[in-house]
Amino acid sequence: MPLQMLEAQIRVFNIIDFGAVGDGLTDDAAAIQRAVDSCSSAGGGQVYFPRGRTFVAGPVELKSNIELFLDVNATLKANPDENIYHKSAFKDNEGEGMMWLWAKDIENLRICGRGTIHGNGIRFMGAELEDSYELKPVTTFDPRPHVLTLIGVRNLQIRDLTIMEGAYWTVHLIGCEDVVIDGINLLNNLKIRNGDGIDIDHSKHVRISNCHITSGDDCICLKNRREYAEYGSCHDITVTNCTMTSRSCAIKIGSENMDSIYNVTIDNCVITRSNRGLGIQNRDEGTVTNVSFSNIIMDLRLWSDVWWGKAEPIYVTSYPRADGNNKDANWRFPKGETQGRCGEVSHIYFSNIFATSENGCFVGGDTYGKVNNVYYNNVRLRRVRVTKYPNNVFDLRPCRDEGFIPTQGLDTWSKNVRDCKLAVETNW
Repeated sequence: MPLQMLEAQIRVFNIIDFGAVGDGLTDDAAAIQRAVDSCSSAGGGQVYFPRGRTFVAGPVELKSNIELFLDVNATLKANPDENIYHKSAFKDNEGEGMMWLWAKDIENLRICGRGTIHGNGIRFMGAELEDSYELKPVTTFDPRPHVLTLIGVRNLQIRDLTIMEGAYWTVHLIGCEDVVIDGINLLNNLKIRNGDGIDIDHSKHVRISNCHITSGDDCICLKNRREYAEYGSCHDITVTNCTMTSRSCAIKIGSENMDSIYNVTIDNCVITRSNRGLGIQNRDEGTVTNVSFSNIIMDLRLWSDVWWGKAEPIYVTSYPRADGNNKDANWRFPKGETQGRCGEVSHIYFSNIFATSENGCFVGGDTYGKVNNVYYNNVRLRRVRVTKYPNNVFDLRPCRDEGFIPTQGLDTWSKNVRDCKLAVETNW
């Protein structure tokens, strides 16, 4: 069928026709919601954001069978009024942000185009500091909106557009299945704390490729949060052909993991100016197994202690989570408990990894054998000092007993591991 005929069959719902103004000032959320609802009710189609306009909006619920299409230079921007964000991104746990663009238990959603989704992150921050933005004081309610919170979505595509300046997590996939994220620029402000790029939470069959991600917190993070335990394990994940910069960990598994994470492949990526490269940070009772990192080039540097990590190129750990009563009301621990435990990390493979960094690699766990069958193949490290921050420790936060441990000047350091081959070639 000719492309013109195929396009003609797609029903287009221009948000201007539903009352959107697009002047960069008026809140267009109600008009956008009308367009989304009408499109889904009609059996599906394209919700169209016309080129060259900025649409400010509060929360919008996305529906089944729609394509959210932002044309050239079209911008969808979060309303900076903190008082309009009331739906928690984590159910009854209101301590870790609210939802802006969200969906629950839908199918066939595509978010794409050549425009921009802008989280307006700086407007939700406190004063700018040398190494970060100050976080506004909160108790058990944090009004900062996550950009995309997608819960139980089947057949999801996010393609080609720019997503930028999230105030909290940016793309959060919870219990999603059959996901493609391809060709996006995810450009968070490097000074915004908690500004994760893509969080894959209790999700499966996820493919991320050809993306450029800058993020103050982790660029790509796999996890199983306790709030969404009903969605089960996180597995069958691939990440390929991506470039990343982070002031925390570029690619991380954990720290939240109350279930299992397995069958993960990270390949053909470049990581620059990050505080940590490849990390497995198991701090809960869940397990991590069958993970492959391959063909990755990294240059890492130290940042201040505001950001977790000490420029470790490779970091594979399983330690019990630190005790405490945080703003999220102990959602970090099993219900009714105030102390956690950590699960096994096993069969982790690193192949053709080339890193320039101020620090060495660390692999370890709280008890002997908790971390096992970790293998390095052609892992090369060049140690280069580029900052004045201390580089004589590894960072185990959030850990119950040891926040930092001395590196002893080693290029690779292991503790309590079993059946591991951790040879690193240095000064290549």
